Amino acid sequence: MARIAGIDIPREKRVEIALTYIYGIGLTRSQAILANTGVNPDTRVKDLADADVQKLRGATEGFTVEGDLRRQEGMALKRLQDIGCLRGRRHRMSLPVRGQRTRTNARTRRGARKTVAGRKK
Repeated sequence: MARIAGIDIPREKRVEIALTYIYGIGLTRSQAILANTGVNPDTRVKDLADADVQKLRGATEGFTVEGDLRRQEGMALKRLQDIGCLRGRRHRMSLPVRGQRTRTNARTRRGARKTVAGRKK
């Protein structure tokens, strides 16, 4: 099992897709890493040589991934909440942050509907 950036990437997938299992690496960045290291994107992870895995590890160290990236994003949200700006308050209340309507829709952020019994019309 190949372990890159503290993540066990899936053995049966192509390297191009398997790298996207690392938080902070999407398909575009994965393709760029493979182009820089010279690893064939169509090979399966189980077929990679140890030298290729070492190249990929070295290439991903240049990016902020996994725990460091999660920490940065968390601190950015915490800063918004601490200064009390609108975006921070919306995050704290689990409401849509980017101006979407909440009278209808917004079920993902607000949760399932709660029915109120005996409500007058």
